[in-house]
Amino acid sequence: MKKLLLPVILISSYFAAQVPAGYYDGTTGLSGYALKSKLHDIISAKNINWHYGDLTNYYNQTDLDKYYDYGAANTTILLDMYSEIPTGPDAYEYTTANIIGSASAEGQGWNREHMMPQSTFYSNYPMYSDLFYVVPTDARINQLRSNYPYGIVGSTIYYTFTNTSKIGNCAIPGMTYTGRVYEPINEFKGDVARSLLYFAVRYEGKLGTFNFNNNTNPASDTNPLDGTEERAFDPAYIAMLLQWHQQDPVSQKEIDRNNAVYTLQKNRNPFIDNPTWVNAIWGQTPDTVAPQTPTNLAVTQNSAYFTTLSWTPSSSTDVIGYKIYQNGTLVGATRNTTFSVDHLTPSTAYTFTIKAYDNGYLLSSDSNTASATTLASDSYAKDLMVTKYLEGTSNNKGIEITNKTGHPVNLSNYRLSIQFYSGSNYYFVDPYELDGIIQDNETFVVLHPEANFSCYTINQAKFVTAAPQMTYSGSQYLELRYQSTTVDAIGVSGASNSSTLGNVSLYRKASVTQPTTSFAISEWDSYASNYCQNLGSLSTSDLITSRDESLKIYPNPANENIFVSGKTEEIQSAQILDYSGKVISTEKTPFKSKKNISVQHLSTGSYLLKLDGKIYPFIKK
Repeated sequence: MKKLLLPVILISSYFAAQVPAGYYDGTTGLSGYALKSKLHDIISAKNINWHYGDLTNYYNQTDLDKYYDYGAANTTILLDMYSEIPTGPDAYEYTTANIIGSASAEGQGWNREHMMPQSTFYSNYPMYSDLFYVVPTDARINQLRSNYPYGIVGSTIYYTFTNTSKIGNCAIPGMTYTGRVYEPINEFKGDVARSLLYFAVRYEGKLGTFNFNNNTNPASDTNPLDGTEERAFDPAYIAMLLQWHQQDPVSQKEIDRNNAVYTLQKNRNPFIDNPTWVNAIWGQTPDTVAPQTPTNLAVTQNSAYFTTLSWTPSSSTDVIGYKIYQNGTLVGATRNTTFSVDHLTPSTAYTFTIKAYDNGYLLSSDSNTASATTLASDSYAKDLMVTKYLEGTSNNKGIEITNKTGHPVNLSNYRLSIQFYSGSNYYFVDPYELDGIIQDNETFVVLHPEANFSCYTINQAKFVTAAPQMTYSGSQYLELRYQSTTVDAIGVSGASNSSTLGNVSLYRKASVTQPTTSFAISEWDSYASNYCQNLGSLSTSDLITSRDESLKIYPNPANENIFVSGKTEEIQSAQILDYSGKVISTEKTPFKSKKNISVQHLSTGSYLLKLDGKIYPFIKK
């Protein structure tokens, strides 16, 4: 049975009933990499990340063959893109019960295939178990594909499979890579392209930390990522993906799968929902002119462990970001015109420069140099710190992390790691990586997706994952890491921690102001298992003392609106909280085109207005 295709021109009308109302708010009028970044923000928020072992059963909801050989809604046969024969009966078929570890021939069983090879992201979570590109396929073809990229096969063919997909030498026009590629049949080339483009959007901000083509030997490098956060892939590879996207439009199978995965993960593939976004993002033609140099680079805040820079933006209209250099070494990039360089050493001299870069990744010349000598000490925490640890019954597992560093922190290089015991050895499993920005004086929570706390819901958590890091039983050692360096420790490494971490809720004492690599139970207040109070919020005293005196709010008390005076253009988030720290409402880029925050929806009482981590008490009349 041939698959049902919805013509691309009809897609938008169909999706109106499928995409949750407001899901893609903020994308109107955007194009290019600005659209890609906005989509990243949308599909990366409020995800549920499941354990790799959970996927087998979930394929009964996402990957059953209702489109080719079977039309019944209750079929148990998996749809395998590597072996499906759209025009006739398949050579073999599987149910989820036929999962195996390895195979010597086609048809022996299936296993989970990472369409973006797991070597790309070192098998770390959440990438490791993302349903949008981890799919069921024949085990033998999966093995033979190895970590080779998808691509166009040339004249040298090593394997041809039962549905005519094949492995051969790379013949992608313009690619310097000459190794092997796996070419799926035409029926699924668009499915593959949209899955890989989803990966590029979902993990923007991390792509440069992955295993990518670093041009040391491009002819043999199997990974088509190019290290850029915006474009993501080698330009020749992008051209192929766009071609596959056009020649194989979105099918009913993809639409149904997108909706099913959304039910499980709470995010979507935007290129199934709106196929025109592919060309809107990657169809641009860069110019060949390097951007103008940003000017007036200056140090706006200096501390012991960080220095905040600001500058006047480049006058070029095609600039997509700025690269920041510390003593001549690249240390970060941003789309904004401010940046905090952190993890510095106290009492140390540094120099900083920046460069603008454009759509074609051409760099401007260096800005002026800004110099700073960090302070010997300050009142801030030197890094993020774990402030609550909850080890409750069943899957009631929660970790709260707080930023009191004095500046916004990019979470892309932070991860949670856990140590397990097997036989006579303690070992670390692959970590769970964080992402996004955490503002100064902001706290966030990581929960297990089946947690059921009385004071805090899954929807309130910033990260929800069933990765191994959130399956602790109270005996394991956990730690927060920056890259490979321990930032904060919970428990003692290489030992059972049942006496201190089992069946307990630990709250960091207010007197503890710094993270530590040596766990001490004296730093924590211990409560009963499942105890849950003020999770995900700073204390009221912490909140009220955190403010930026250059901003003023009025009137206070307020009736319908609160107005904010001062430099509001760069404020990224406005939140209204009650005095328990519970978030009542959130507004992104609140002052892009106005100066007020509506409070009409509030009942009479006292509240807190939080602007990028700074707090202003007010009264609603």
